[in-house]
Amino acid sequence: MQHFPKLLLPRCLTEILSVIGSPLFFAQIQTLMIDIEIKQLLARIADVLERLAPPPIRTEVSDNADAFFWNAEMECLVAVPEVNRLGIDQIIGVDRSRDTLLSNTRRFAEGFAANNALLWGARGMGKSSLVKAVHSTVVQENPGVLVLVEIHREDLATLPKLLNILKNSVRKFILFCDDLSFDNGDTTYKSLKAVLEGGIEGRPKNVIFYATSNRRHLMPREMIENESSTGINPGEVVDEKVSLSDRFGLWLGFHNCDQDTFFEILDNYVAYYNLEIEREKLHAEAIEWSITRGARSGRVAWQYIQDLAGRQKKILD
Repeated sequence: MQHFPKLLLPRCLTEILSVIGSPLFFAQIQTLMIDIEIKQLLARIADVLERLAPPPIRTEVSDNADAFFWNAEMECLVAVPEVNRLGIDQIIGVDRSRDTLLSNTRRFAEGFAANNALLWGARGMGKSSLVKAVHSTVVQENPGVLVLVEIHREDLATLPKLLNILKNSVRKFILFCDDLSFDNGDTTYKSLKAVLEGGIEGRPKNVIFYATSNRRHLMPREMIENESSTGINPGEVVDEKVSLSDRFGLWLGFHNCDQDTFFEILDNYVAYYNLEIEREKLHAEAIEWSITRGARSGRVAWQYIQDLAGRQKKILD
C-alpha cells in the first residue's frame, strides 16, 4: 500500500478540510442533490404519463373485420363488428340497379376495372341498404377480400389521409358516403372531385367510391341556378357544379315505388320473418300506414313491419 510522505499528509488534509468547509462546496452538494431529486421526479411523471396515455393509433387496416368507419378526429379506422343491413333478396323493386351494382362490385373484388357509383333518388327506396347488401354478398363469395369503409360527409376534407392508409393494404375497399350533398358555400366537393378522378395521384387502384344522395347532381337545383344567373359565363358555372357527379361512372336512379311494388315488399318481409297476418289485412293496414306517412317506400314498409312484429311480440332477427 502506498503511503503519503509524513510531511505531505498534514498539508493534504488541511487542503481537503478547507475545501469541505467552504460555502461553495456545500452549495455544489446541494445543487447536485436537487438535480437528483428533479430527475427522479421527472422519471416518475414520465412513468405515470406512459401508463395514462392511450394506445398508439393504428394506421394499418385490421384483418379481423370487413367493415369500418373512419374516425376523422383520431385519423384511424374503427372496426364495425356487426353491420346493420338487409339481405340482398330483401331489397325489392330495384332489380336493375341491384344487378348493375352487384356486377360492378364483383368485378372490382376480382381485380378488374370498375366504376365509382352514385345511387341517387327518392328517400327510403334502399340506396344505402343496397350498398351494404352488395358488400355482404361479395364478402360471402370471396371472404376477406372486400372491405366496406364508411366516411361521413363532414369528414371528406380528411379523405386524402384515409386514402394514404388504404392504398398500402392488399385488400380492396368500398369507400361509402351516405347522403352525400353540398349546400351554398360548401367547397368540399372540389377536393372530392380531385380524389375521384382528375388529380395527379388519383384514387388508389384498390379503392372504389360509392355514394348515396337524394340529389342527382349532389347540389340543390336552386344553388346551381343562382350561381348560373350571377356568373360571367353561366354555362361554365353549371359545368363546374355538375362535374362532380360526372366523376361517378355509374348513376343508379331510385324512384318512388308504385302500390304493387309496395305490396311486394311487404309480402316479402312477412314471409321472411314468419309474421302471421292475412294478405288482405296486411295490405289494408299498410296502405293506411303509408297514408299517415305521406309516402310509399321500402323504408315506410319496413317501419310498418316493425310495428306489426312488435304487436305480435316477435323479434326481427
